[in-house]
Amino acid sequence: MSITWLVLPDFLLILLGWALHHKAGFPKAFFTELEKLIYYVLFPALLLQSILKAPITATTAGDMLIAAAGLAGAGYLMALLVGRLTRAPSIALASSVQCAFRFNTYLGLALAYGLGGAAGQSIMALIVGLSVPIVNVLAVYALARHQKTNILGALIRNPLFLSTIAGLAGNLGGLELPGPIDSTLGRLGASAIALGILCIGPSLSWQASRNLGALISSMVLVRLVAMPAIAWATGVFLGLDALNLQMLVLFAALPCATTAYVLAVRMGGNGNVVSLIISAGTLASAITIPIWMNLLR
Repeated sequence: MSITWLVLPDFLLILLGWALHHKAGFPKAFFTELEKLIYYVLFPALLLQSILKAPITATTAGDMLIAAAGLAGAGYLMALLVGRLTRAPSIALASSVQCAFRFNTYLGLALAYGLGGAAGQSIMALIVGLSVPIVNVLAVYALARHQKTNILGALIRNPLFLSTIAGLAGNLGGLELPGPIDSTLGRLGASAIALGILCIGPSLSWQASRNLGALISSMVLVRLVAMPAIAWATGVFLGLDALNLQMLVLFAALPCATTAYVLAVRMGGNGNVVSLIISAGTLASAITIPIWMNLLR
């Protein structure tokens, strides 16, 4: 089956979310509350169960941690270079730096399952979990000059970080959950994917940001073109097998998460430019992700 047809249903869910909000009258507050449920309950359940069941070794975890840290660092440095080349205003650059390395988790896990089944989804869950604390630190650091923030405290309270640590500890310790608990986590996790993708649509925005076209287009190119290329090279260097390499490149090819907009607004940044990068990147990724996945075949 064509890669395009495998990823198409998830982008149709994004379109459905957009239509529910903009055409069917579902209020933004509805999706905001739904996102809270996904972020604090459904998605941590999916991460925990996926990582617990993944065939993880210390070597695999170490390789993926190296890859995650390397990708985040490369994205951060490329974003700073883009800011200098485009002569972007400091507040616009500080707000948009995170768009180079943040990733849409829900879309990633859904695509991973479609491309690699349960094994692919488990690998993606591991990469996501290891990347969460790294990208959060870098994203907050880029905006820290505008508002004092306790980065360590934010990480300790992060449900994705906590569920990742718990899943890794349980996996390496040989923990097996009782049947009813495992089934409950499975049902919660299954609902996280579709609902998470649905919530992307209402967050897409095309508010104008004057004189920032070069910054916006460059950030999208970094996220969707440069980052997957770096991930591919990194995976080959680490000697990853075909499935691990595919999931790493898929992870790097994901568009920026809508949480980047929330962070920018909460820390006094330029939310409009971040929203445009997310919107343009999400739509463009419907073309670039199938291209990358076909190149890996």
